[in-house]
Amino acid sequence: MPKLFIIMLIACAWIPPLTCETFPTPKLPFAPLSYNCHKTSDAIIIDGLMNETDWINAPWTEYFTDIEGSNKPDPFYHTKVKMLYDTDGIYFFAHLEEEHIWASLTERDAVIFYDNDFEIFIDPDGDSHEYYELEINALGTLWDLFLIKPYRDEHSALDAYDIRDIRYAIGINGSLNDPSDIDQYWTVELFIPWKAISQRAHKPIPPQHGDYWRINFSRVHWDHHIIDGKYQKIPKRPEYNWVWSPQGLIAMHYPERWGYVVFKTNTPESTEKPFAIPPTEYAKEYLRQLYYLQKQYFMDHGQYAPNLAKLKAKPFVWNTKSYKPLFDACLSRYTIYLYGDSSFDDIRITEDGRCQSIPKK
Repeated sequence: MPKLFIIMLIACAWIPPLTCETFPTPKLPFAPLSYNCHKTSDAIIIDGLMNETDWINAPWTEYFTDIEGSNKPDPFYHTKVKMLYDTDGIYFFAHLEEEHIWASLTERDAVIFYDNDFEIFIDPDGDSHEYYELEINALGTLWDLFLIKPYRDEHSALDAYDIRDIRYAIGINGSLNDPSDIDQYWTVELFIPWKAISQRAHKPIPPQHGDYWRINFSRVHWDHHIIDGKYQKIPKRPEYNWVWSPQGLIAMHYPERWGYVVFKTNTPESTEKPFAIPPTEYAKEYLRQLYYLQKQYFMDHGQYAPNLAKLKAKPFVWNTKSYKPLFDACLSRYTIYLYGDSSFDDIRITEDGRCQSIPKK
């Protein structure tokens, strides 16, 4: 582990500054929501209904908010989710209020958010790399994809990726694609087997009691009008983006802003303590703020900063103690280390945003 600031110049070519003026960053304080996902002993039938006892007893998430948070108006339809897991996989149940339920896309792996949809994002180890995205509409048309890195780090999704043995069903209280009536809501029930995601989870599978994953949910909603008895999106009007844990900007692909889903082997209890974000997670958030600053510095100067002073940043402070990060940087790449003590893990972040705890030797 490096103990000095090092500027590695060998094999580091200069890259011209990017044309973008400002790197987009979250405009909300770091405060992801959390949810306790309990282990079920029920045999869950994937039918779009919530009839099983453990589904009925499972808590709902908070109602979705705008993706930018309280800076924007609350959604005009409520959306909420439940989760369960067992030895075979993880279950999701989403409830989406909607007066006019419509969908048009029918081809697997089409860009489903061009319809109204429900979306799931899963990053098991929380390093912001190697994560899953699923989108589904009211017709039950699915788009499942795997991302090696977020789009901000110059990577495209693997659209051809399919989650094997995934099961899902849609429930509709009302009618589908019928503008003549007023609907109530639609539901999504979905099961992902552990075996389909275990290879890239980098976490124990099935999760152990107290393990937490980074997960978020999104709902895309479009304004529409009715022409000749059919639903049509209103042209040139942007979509609404409603989410469980607000991102602080219009971008779901900031996995560090997703919520914490905590796995519990016990049944839900009214006296259950809320999840406390561990100190290591705050230390990681500090490094991610440096990552944002490095992105901007590179846009401005065509190279990365070699130290805190160049970024005009301060050391990390935890419990009144100051921790100064160490930079191992060259013009086109870097690793920033933050060494903790008994308070939090040793961690690092690289120029592509991957933030990880450093294994103890």
